[in-house]
Amino acid sequence: MSREVLVLTHPRRDGMAIRASWVLDRLAAAGIAPRMLADEAEILGLTAVNTVPRDDEAAVGVELVLVLGGDGTLLRGAELARSADIPLLGVNLGHVGFLAEAEPDAMESTIEAVIRKEYRVEERMTVDVTVRLGGQVVHTGWALNEMSLEKAERAKMLECVLGIDGRPLSRWGCDGVICATPTGSTAYAFSVGGPVLWPGVDALLVAPISAHALFARPLVLAPTSTVAIDVLEPVPAVLYFDGRRSVPVPPHSRVEAARGRRPVLLAVVHPRAFTDRLVAKFHLPVEGWRGRAARENGFAEPIGGFTVDEPPRA
Repeated sequence: MSREVLVLTHPRRDGMAIRASWVLDRLAAAGIAPRMLADEAEILGLTAVNTVPRDDEAAVGVELVLVLGGDGTLLRGAELARSADIPLLGVNLGHVGFLAEAEPDAMESTIEAVIRKEYRVEERMTVDVTVRLGGQVVHTGWALNEMSLEKAERAKMLECVLGIDGRPLSRWGCDGVICATPTGSTAYAFSVGGPVLWPGVDALLVAPISAHALFARPLVLAPTSTVAIDVLEPVPAVLYFDGRRSVPVPPHSRVEAARGRRPVLLAVVHPRAFTDRLVAKFHLPVEGWRGRAARENGFAEPIGGFTVDEPPRA
């Protein structure tokens, strides 16, 4: 049976045509049929490739979704990969690229691992969201990083009541409320003061945005917990899913969030400690560390384009 890989790109990024062309040629030479979205292939001027329309079925039948881009492109790839129940693998060509598996200088080794099918697959929790108005479901959605309920009027505060597991917890006048997964703890929730959760932690994170209240701290909940946010008068809200999809939420609505029924699958080519990823992505100071790598030559082994510098031991 022939193998297929959907290659997803940020087509307007500088140098993307050259990088994408190299990846497509390398996959094809190894007997793997590359697939691209038709509009991206057109922008990049790539014609000798199987193209498909941009829709929810774009990834059906492929082995994995290979993303060349930043976190925004990876989140777009997650939508396609999740709907087809296949793994997502990212090469970071953006800025932070926290979801990416590898950096640009590890592209060749990453593609070689895909060709040899030398990757493992891990599950990442998602969050399912339901919006009710007058007791009726008016919208459903999901997110990999977070759902954020935010005020729709800039000059006013959103009035809402937070409930956990069917019980009221607190009323907030705020700019909004975030419900994030461990994967999303380093995204929007991090920027509003939420804790960083390791991917192996099974939990939901709730964090208010600029709340005017005595009790307004981020909350780490059990993965079985349910979150309910009642939107009060007079200010309407907007609900965002991973900052990509949005829906208006009028007063008297209830937004419910819980652990997603379907995870996102991530392909892992370069296994590394999550601690190393944090150090590399946030440029954290680690001078003075006397760990195992320091016993060798003062530097951690670069894996997948990441390097954690460590000084030699005295």
